[in-house]
Amino acid sequence: MPSPPLAPDDGPIDFEHLSRMTLGDPALECEVLTMFAAQSAKLLGQLASLPPEARALAHTLKGSARAIGAFAVAEAAAQLETALGEAAAARAALDGLGDAVAEAQGAIDVYLSRD
Repeated sequence: MPSPPLAPDDGPIDFEHLSRMTLGDPALECEVLTMFAAQSAKLLGQLASLPPEARALAHTLKGSARAIGAFAVAEAAAQLETALGEAAAARAALDGLGDAVAEAQGAIDVYLSRD
């Protein structure tokens, strides 16, 4: 399977990628998106204080985001991983991650409320 793009082409979630990853199963797409929304909110909350395990938390979020096609979230999480050595850069990266997660969660909310 080819590697996913680094950023979404048309929105915070690449729904074509998500469809490929869930084998086109709409129920599974909804389940995965619901789990990602909850997990990303939880991880973002844990990252708020930039705890010692922040790198691992950001890495977890990056992998989950890539799996569902939230490539802007994955990129922002990768930037946070890199920035963690310097407090000001880490805070800025965390802010960017928060923005990316909010956009992805907005797209997820819209997707889940269709029907």
